[in-house]
Amino acid sequence: MNKLIVFAICGCLSFISGFSQTKNLEELLYQIEQNNTELKGYQSFVESQELENKSVNNLPNPELSGYYLHYGDHTKDAYIEYQISQSFEFPTVYVARSKWNDLKLMEIQTVYAKKRQEVLLNAKVFLIELSFLKKQKIIETERRILSKQVFDQIQELFNKEQVGILDLNKAKIAWIQEQFVVDKVENDIQILLSKLNNLNGGKPLDELSETITSIEITSIEILWQEKITSDPTLLELHANERASLQKVTLEKNKVLPNLALGYNYQGVNGDNYSGFYGGLTIPLWNSKNKVKAAQANYEYQQSNTQVLTTSLYMQFQEIFIRYQLMYSKYKEYQKTMRNLESEKLLFKAYMLGEYSFMDYYVELQFYRNALDKMLQLEKELQMLQAQLLRHQL
Repeated sequence: MNKLIVFAICGCLSFISGFSQTKNLEELLYQIEQNNTELKGYQSFVESQELENKSVNNLPNPELSGYYLHYGDHTKDAYIEYQISQSFEFPTVYVARSKWNDLKLMEIQTVYAKKRQEVLLNAKVFLIELSFLKKQKIIETERRILSKQVFDQIQELFNKEQVGILDLNKAKIAWIQEQFVVDKVENDIQILLSKLNNLNGGKPLDELSETITSIEITSIEILWQEKITSDPTLLELHANERASLQKVTLEKNKVLPNLALGYNYQGVNGDNYSGFYGGLTIPLWNSKNKVKAAQANYEYQQSNTQVLTTSLYMQFQEIFIRYQLMYSKYKEYQKTMRNLESEKLLFKAYMLGEYSFMDYYVELQFYRNALDKMLQLEKELQMLQAQLLRHQL
């Protein structure tokens, strides 16, 4: 049994770098991405916005108008006229608007990417928590077995009148407390599984093996460069900036005149005339200040990109510094606790009568608290790592 305890503890403390476990985590996240109802709904929204943006660049409907002037002071045939025409903006406007639509679509896609990242990060946090709860369940189950052995041993001594009722009650309480801890951990596991199933579109998520990835990460400079090129939040800022610049180009082109072409027929007194129709709309008033407004918005987007990028870097740097400090503390714990068999040695000393039950229990709680603290540090490191590497989701 003690070998099982040592094995479970060593498994918790070791760095796990196998590709199979990392792949398993990636598979679970991919499964959630495919089944998540919120992401499915947002995909439909992106498609609708893409079609709506394209429709804005359509030509206006052709116009058909006609006159049949039958009444009046005349003695011959009535006057007949009809005309069919197609109006349109200057051709360069459609080119500029098409490019603007493409950039607006990129904006929407980055918003979807942010939503996707948010869902997957939430799922990853739950999976990390679930992994550590399963580790904790293994350890607490072994502790419960050990507490039952101690209680049975003291019960036997009590029956032989070698210990008093107080020691027996303390041993029983310690055993009951361990039972409660195991039940609580199991309950927490079921709650997390329910949350993960909800993220998975209400479908049960595949069985989770240990999904702890290496907690060693690269330098902040390399991570930040990766983040700049792949993080949806930063990509959205640059997409907004490019779209606002293209809006300036679009508004400049819309200052050019609108055009109309068509066919016209006129008939009166047995004679008729037909030919081409042409029209020109001069945008004197409609385009006033629109170029200036677009230019001002572009300047704002440039400034906003710079300010938010600096703010995001400061937040990223803060998380990285916290990670480094916690990692250093974790390494100290790991070095001190590695290969210790404190519980085994304490139990052996207790069985040999070198410790009273109370002394044994106090010493045991000290080492258990130290182990629990190190496991908590490892979990917090995994959570910080998830934040630092969220751009990789």
